[in-house]
Amino acid sequence: MVLGGITASFWIGNIFLLILNIPLIGLWVRLLTVPYHLLYPAMLFFIVIGVYSVHNSSFDVLMTLGFGLVGFTMMKFDFPAAPLLLGFVLGPLVEERFRRALILARSDITVFVDRPVSLGFLLATLVVLLATIGPVRKIILRLLRRRSVTTNINE
Repeated sequence: MVLGGITASFWIGNIFLLILNIPLIGLWVRLLTVPYHLLYPAMLFFIVIGVYSVHNSSFDVLMTLGFGLVGFTMMKFDFPAAPLLLGFVLGPLVEERFRRALILARSDITVFVDRPVSLGFLLATLVVLLATIGPVRKIILRLLRRRSVTTNINE
């Protein structure tokens, strides 16, 4: 019953999209010719309006701008977005399961190392984390050196 309703709503939505988008194809193509120096401020304006309209809070707007700045910085230093997205998705789940395990173990942290399988997973995680420290450090130093070389050449 529910699945049929969802499927029907998808079909109706697609039909309306088809009816609306076929006459508007020319508009969408012209939208691609808008210069970036006009398009980016318009996008930022709509993002700020949308974020503010959810909770009517200027803190949400500042937080959005802050995370946008973090994302811009990460993009400039060629950091991949996939691990960050994975952390945002899995982080709350891992935190909730960790708290639940601590509650069941009556706050005894040794519950994570008293079985060989869990100890093995923790050691494997530690090995992976330690193995990535060196390459990440090398990448950051190489990027900083490359940026300093390009700024010296441009000066």
